[in-house]
Amino acid sequence: MNAIIDYFETISSFHRGLILVGGIAIFWLIENAFPLFKMQYNKIEHAGINIFFTITTIIVNFVMAFILLLAADFAIQQNIGILQWLPTMNIWIYTLLGLLLLDLIGAYLVHLVEHKVKFLWRFHLIHHTDTWIDTTSANRHHPGESVIRFAFTVLGVLIVGSPMWMVFLYQSLSVVFSQFNHANIPLPKKLDKFLSYFIISPDMHKVHHHYKLPYTDSNYGNIFSVWDRLFGTYKYLEREQIVYGVDTHMKPQENNQLGSLLKIPFQKYRNPES
Repeated sequence: MNAIIDYFETISSFHRGLILVGGIAIFWLIENAFPLFKMQYNKIEHAGINIFFTITTIIVNFVMAFILLLAADFAIQQNIGILQWLPTMNIWIYTLLGLLLLDLIGAYLVHLVEHKVKFLWRFHLIHHTDTWIDTTSANRHHPGESVIRFAFTVLGVLIVGSPMWMVFLYQSLSVVFSQFNHANIPLPKKLDKFLSYFIISPDMHKVHHHYKLPYTDSNYGNIFSVWDRLFGTYKYLEREQIVYGVDTHMKPQENNQLGSLLKIPFQKYRNPES
């Protein structure tokens, strides 16, 4: 564990970028060889749109990274946050607890709030407009949403009181898990179901991308599935029944054109069907 801590205490931006690019490359190759759904779409064009949003997410996080560093340093120096108030414990338990709490605030909570607050939903909606979910869909976030998610990450760091190495570890795991559970890959159903008791499996997350309520408003987690099960937001739908997208934006000119996607948050709100 000490080797992991040492690595993430000094991890470079280059290595963090390699983790992101490497994850996409690996899952891209797997889903091309063994696709869950044989979707009729221009995979390169689709990837281009999603990679644009991935780049804007990277830029937002890079520009604002100093705030995250300040928050982590402040939490440690001022001895604030849940982890700082707990007694000394095994480093593995300490790390797992920290990752669980960061995932609760930085992934589950912000995701839930984005679905419940109309103003925030306007930005998150871009992620749900994707009608061809694959590994590149993982970071399909409007730049405005990237700012929102960054703010919740900072909040999580302060509440949890996590050191910076843990934040970098969490962010790296979060990227890979998101690429994994968005990937168009067919795990054996029994294996996927078993994994879903511990982590967000591909089938579990894809239910969240079904185009109609109440499934859209479910399975908010990113790494750990415990929060959805604990707070009653877990839902199951057979993979064969899933239709990707969101019912308010099913037209290709709205969900598959970069210019249109960037404008969605500033357009009139549309009520989803229930």
